[in-house]
Amino acid sequence: MDISLINLAIGLVLMLVAIGIFHIFRVNVARSTIIAATRMVVQMFLIGIYLKYLFEWNNAYINVAWVLIMAMVAASTAIGRTGLRARLMFLPICVAFTATAFVIGLYFLIFVLRLGNPFDARYFIPTMGILLGNMLGVNVMGLNTYYSQLIREQGLYHYMIGNGATIKEAVCPFIREALEKAFAPAIANMAVMGLVALPGTMIGQILGGSSPEVAIKYQIMIVVITFCASVISLVLTIRMSFHFTFDTFGRLKSIKKASN
Repeated sequence: MDISLINLAIGLVLMLVAIGIFHIFRVNVARSTIIAATRMVVQMFLIGIYLKYLFEWNNAYINVAWVLIMAMVAASTAIGRTGLRARLMFLPICVAFTATAFVIGLYFLIFVLRLGNPFDARYFIPTMGILLGNMLGVNVMGLNTYYSQLIREQGLYHYMIGNGATIKEAVCPFIREALEKAFAPAIANMAVMGLVALPGTMIGQILGGSSPEVAIKYQIMIVVITFCASVISLVLTIRMSFHFTFDTFGRLKSIKKASN
């Protein structure tokens, strides 16, 4: 069932309730909420326009190029949200995002969905999009935790290096902390999925006409591939960043942007 533009506008009126509550309690986010909601609507309509043409063209090279652009935008966004220096971290984040998305995404499309053409725009672009979106959120939290702890606990890091540990061994406690903080919410949500909450992807498929059985199978796989891709991308990003964030003596470079 389609939603007309008039009905969509009626649905958007609900945002006024949330904005009204913010105003009553003098929460200073009403303006940012309006801006964010407006940007979201405009961006989603623009996405609908160019996805229409991508689906019509359905060219593997164009689809791959678009995913590469998505990965670069995701890497830039991650750098912006973490306050890391772009000249040091853009390449490792972008490569980690791209490599993980292609490996996990193509595995899903080829071996799970059994598509004859895994680069079919209707499947390839949404799959890569949901993987990159989830990797972005997890990496922001994980990288923030990792570098904040590493900067705060440099004494422990230097002690381990001074006692013969390699960089890889010395940063293990910080990677462990980053993984725990980044994935605790995802694990908690996974444990109650279907009981406490019905996922948006599953609801969307059911509303779109798919049977609950089919929607459940897709939702299970979406959770699995996004979770695994997020784990791999975070570890890969940190591992690839060693060359850019440590000098030849194993000392941490100035990785964070200067605060204004």
